[in-house]
Amino acid sequence: MNKKKINVLVADDHVLIREGLTRILSLDSSIVLAGEAENGEQCVKIVTENKVDVVLMDVSMPGLNGIEASKIIKEKSPDTNIIALTIHEDDEYIFEMIRSGISAYLLKDVSSNELIQTIKGTARGESFIPPRLMARVFQEFNRLSSTPPDQSSGLTRREMEILQLVAQGDNNRSISEKLFISEKTVKNHLTNIFEKLDVGDRTQAALYAIKNKIVDA
Repeated sequence: MNKKKINVLVADDHVLIREGLTRILSLDSSIVLAGEAENGEQCVKIVTENKVDVVLMDVSMPGLNGIEASKIIKEKSPDTNIIALTIHEDDEYIFEMIRSGISAYLLKDVSSNELIQTIKGTARGESFIPPRLMARVFQEFNRLSSTPPDQSSGLTRREMEILQLVAQGDNNRSISEKLFISEKTVKNHLTNIFEKLDVGDRTQAALYAIKNKIVDA
Protein backbone atom coordinates (compact mmCIF):
# COMPACT_ATOMS: atom_id res chain seq x y z
CA MET A 1 0.00 0.00 0.00
CA ASN A 2 1.37 3.39 -0.99
CA LYS A 3 2.13 5.82 1.80
CA LYS A 4 0.32 9.12 1.79
CA LYS A 5 2.31 11.85 0.07
CA ILE A 6 3.09 15.09 1.90
CA ASN A 7 2.29 18.18 -0.18
CA VAL A 8 4.83 20.90 0.66
CA LEU A 9 4.75 24.57 -0.38
CA VAL A 10 8.02 26.52 -0.41
CA ALA A 11 7.64 30.24 0.39
CA ASP A 12 10.77 32.41 0.14
CA ASP A 13 11.56 35.60 -1.76
CA HIS A 14 14.99 34.35 -2.85
CA VAL A 15 15.02 32.21 -6.00
CA LEU A 16 18.22 30.36 -5.03
CA ILE A 17 16.77 29.40 -1.65
CA ARG A 18 13.60 28.09 -3.28
CA GLU A 19 15.61 26.11 -5.84
CA GLY A 20 17.80 24.62 -3.11
CA LEU A 21 14.81 23.62 -1.00
CA THR A 22 12.96 22.04 -3.92
CA ARG A 23 16.06 19.96 -4.72
CA ILE A 24 16.21 18.74 -1.12
CA LEU A 25 12.50 17.88 -1.14
CA SER A 26 12.89 15.95 -4.40
CA LEU A 27 15.26 13.53 -2.67
CA ASP A 28 12.41 12.06 -0.60
CA SER A 29 9.74 10.09 -2.46
CA SER A 30 7.12 10.74 0.23
CA ILE A 31 7.21 14.52 -0.39
CA VAL A 32 5.51 16.29 -3.29
CA LEU A 33 6.16 19.95 -4.18
CA ALA A 34 2.79 21.72 -3.95
CA GLY A 35 4.19 24.97 -5.34
CA GLU A 36 6.50 27.92 -4.77
CA ALA A 37 5.71 31.42 -3.51
CA GLU A 38 7.95 34.49 -3.45
CA ASN A 39 5.77 36.49 -1.00
CA GLY A 40 3.05 36.06 1.58
CA GLU A 41 0.19 36.91 -0.79
CA GLN A 42 1.18 34.16 -3.23
CA CYS A 43 1.61 31.72 -0.36
CA VAL A 44 -1.90 32.35 0.99
CA LYS A 45 -3.38 32.09 -2.51
CA ILE A 46 -1.74 28.73 -3.20
CA VAL A 47 -2.82 27.29 0.15
CA THR A 48 -6.43 28.37 -0.28
CA GLU A 49 -6.63 26.97 -3.83
CA ASN A 50 -4.70 23.72 -3.36
CA LYS A 51 -4.17 20.93 -0.86
CA VAL A 52 -1.08 21.87 1.12
CA ASP A 53 -0.01 19.79 4.12
CA VAL A 54 3.12 21.73 5.10
CA VAL A 55 4.39 25.23 4.28
CA LEU A 56 8.09 26.08 4.54
CA MET A 57 7.64 29.74 5.45
CA ASP A 58 10.31 32.42 5.31
CA VAL A 59 9.70 35.15 7.89
CA SER A 60 11.02 38.19 6.00
CA MET A 61 9.28 38.55 2.64
CA PRO A 62 8.16 41.69 0.77
CA GLY A 63 4.55 42.77 1.12
CA LEU A 64 2.78 40.28 3.36
CA ASN A 65 5.49 38.79 5.58
CA GLY A 66 5.67 35.27 6.94
CA ILE A 67 4.11 36.18 10.28
CA GLU A 68 0.97 37.71 8.78
CA ALA A 69 0.74 35.06 6.07
CA SER A 70 0.88 32.34 8.73
CA LYS A 71 -1.98 33.90 10.69
CA ILE A 72 -4.16 34.07 7.57
CA ILE A 73 -3.33 30.51 6.54
CA LYS A 74 -4.18 29.09 9.97
CA GLU A 75 -7.52 30.91 9.84
CA LYS A 76 -8.36 29.75 6.32
CA SER A 77 -6.76 26.30 6.43
CA PRO A 78 -6.27 25.13 10.05
CA ASP A 79 -5.05 21.69 8.96
CA THR A 80 -2.11 23.16 7.04
CA ASN A 81 1.06 22.95 9.14
CA ILE A 82 3.63 25.72 8.93
CA ILE A 83 7.38 25.49 9.46
CA ALA A 84 9.15 28.81 9.91
CA LEU A 85 12.45 28.55 8.02
CA THR A 86 14.50 31.65 8.68
CA ILE A 87 17.86 33.24 9.44
CA HIS A 88 16.33 35.10 12.40
CA GLU A 89 17.17 33.88 15.88
CA ASP A 90 15.78 36.96 17.63
CA ASP A 91 13.22 36.34 20.36
CA GLU A 92 10.65 38.69 18.82
CA TYR A 93 10.52 36.67 15.59
CA ILE A 94 10.25 33.38 17.46
CA PHE A 95 7.41 34.61 19.69
CA GLU A 96 5.47 36.23 16.85
CA MET A 97 5.70 33.15 14.65
CA ILE A 98 4.58 30.91 17.50
CA ARG A 99 1.61 33.20 18.15
CA SER A 100 0.76 33.05 14.44
CA GLY A 101 0.23 29.29 14.70
CA ILE A 102 3.38 27.65 13.31
CA SER A 103 4.21 24.03 14.13
CA ALA A 104 8.00 24.32 13.92
CA TYR A 105 10.75 26.95 13.87
CA LEU A 106 13.97 26.13 12.01
CA LEU A 107 17.03 28.17 11.21
CA LYS A 108 18.36 28.06 7.64
CA ASP A 109 21.57 26.37 8.74
CA VAL A 110 19.52 23.22 9.44
CA SER A 111 20.71 20.00 7.81
CA SER A 112 18.78 18.48 4.90
CA ASN A 113 17.94 15.41 6.96
CA GLU A 114 16.65 17.45 9.90
CA LEU A 115 14.49 19.51 7.53
CA ILE A 116 12.98 16.38 5.98
CA GLN A 117 12.33 14.80 9.38
CA THR A 118 10.71 18.01 10.66
CA ILE A 119 8.43 18.12 7.61
CA LYS A 120 7.36 14.53 8.24
CA GLY A 121 6.89 15.22 11.93
CA THR A 122 4.71 18.29 11.43
CA ALA A 123 2.65 16.38 8.86
CA ARG A 124 1.93 13.89 11.68
CA GLY A 125 0.85 16.73 13.95
CA GLU A 126 4.09 17.11 15.88
CA SER A 127 5.82 20.38 16.74
CA PHE A 128 9.49 21.30 16.90
CA ILE A 129 11.65 24.16 18.08
CA PRO A 130 15.43 23.68 18.42
CA PRO A 131 16.38 23.07 22.08
CA ARG A 132 18.60 26.16 22.26
CA LEU A 133 15.67 28.32 21.12
CA MET A 134 13.04 26.51 23.18
CA ALA A 135 14.98 27.17 26.37
CA ARG A 136 14.88 30.92 25.66
CA VAL A 137 11.18 30.75 24.83
CA PHE A 138 10.39 29.04 28.13
CA GLN A 139 12.55 31.49 30.06
CA GLU A 140 10.81 34.47 28.47
CA PHE A 141 7.31 33.16 29.04
CA ASN A 142 8.17 32.33 32.64
CA ARG A 143 9.62 35.81 33.13
CA LEU A 144 6.50 37.45 31.72
CA SER A 145 4.18 35.33 33.80
CA SER A 146 3.73 36.41 37.41
CA THR A 147 0.26 34.91 37.83
CA PRO A 148 -0.49 31.99 40.19
CA PRO A 149 -1.18 28.56 38.72
CA ASP A 150 -4.20 28.52 36.45
CA GLN A 151 -6.96 26.54 38.17
CA SER A 152 -9.58 27.35 35.53
CA SER A 153 -8.24 25.32 32.62
CA GLY A 154 -10.65 22.47 33.37
CA LEU A 155 -8.07 19.80 32.51
CA THR A 156 -8.41 16.34 34.00
CA ARG A 157 -5.54 14.68 35.85
CA ARG A 158 -4.71 12.57 32.79
CA GLU A 159 -4.81 15.64 30.50
CA MET A 160 -2.44 17.42 32.88
CA GLU A 161 -0.04 14.47 32.70
CA ILE A 162 -0.13 14.50 28.91
CA LEU A 163 0.31 18.27 28.75
CA GLN A 164 3.35 18.02 31.02
CA LEU A 165 4.93 15.49 28.66
CA VAL A 166 4.07 17.63 25.63
CA ALA A 167 5.81 20.57 27.31
CA GLN A 168 8.87 18.35 27.77
CA GLY A 169 8.92 17.63 24.03
CA ASP A 170 7.54 14.07 24.00
CA ASN A 171 5.75 12.90 20.85
CA ASN A 172 2.53 10.84 20.86
CA ARG A 173 4.33 7.48 20.78
CA SER A 174 6.57 8.41 23.70
CA ILE A 175 3.57 9.65 25.71
CA SER A 176 1.62 6.48 25.02
CA GLU A 177 4.53 4.33 26.18
CA LYS A 178 5.13 6.35 29.35
CA LEU A 179 1.44 6.42 30.35
CA PHE A 180 0.61 2.91 29.06
CA ILE A 181 -2.20 4.10 26.80
CA SER A 182 -2.69 3.88 23.03
CA GLU A 183 -1.56 6.60 20.62
CA LYS A 184 -5.20 7.04 19.61
CA THR A 185 -6.10 7.77 23.22
CA VAL A 186 -3.25 10.30 23.38
CA LYS A 187 -4.60 12.02 20.25
CA ASN A 188 -8.10 12.15 21.74
CA HIS A 189 -6.77 13.69 24.95
CA LEU A 190 -4.76 16.26 22.94
CA THR A 191 -7.88 17.25 21.02
CA ASN A 192 -9.64 17.91 24.34
CA ILE A 193 -6.63 19.79 25.70
CA PHE A 194 -6.40 22.05 22.63
CA GLU A 195 -10.13 22.81 22.90
CA LYS A 196 -10.02 23.58 26.63
CA LEU A 197 -6.94 25.81 26.29
CA ASP A 198 -8.22 27.36 23.03
CA VAL A 199 -4.97 26.65 21.18
CA GLY A 200 -4.28 25.12 17.77
CA ASP A 201 -1.28 22.84 18.26
CA ARG A 202 1.25 21.24 20.60
CA THR A 203 3.69 24.14 20.71
CA GLN A 204 0.99 26.65 21.60
CA ALA A 205 -0.40 24.28 24.24
CA ALA A 206 3.04 23.81 25.82
CA LEU A 207 3.78 27.54 25.86
CA TYR A 208 0.34 28.37 27.24
CA ALA A 209 0.73 25.76 29.96
CA ILE A 210 4.15 27.01 31.02
CA LYS A 211 3.22 30.69 30.82
CA ASN A 212 0.17 30.08 33.01
CA LYS A 213 2.06 27.69 35.28
CA ILE A 214 -0.28 24.80 34.56
CA VAL A 215 2.81 22.59 34.24
CA ASP A 216 6.45 22.94 35.18
CA ALA A 217 9.06 24.03 32.62
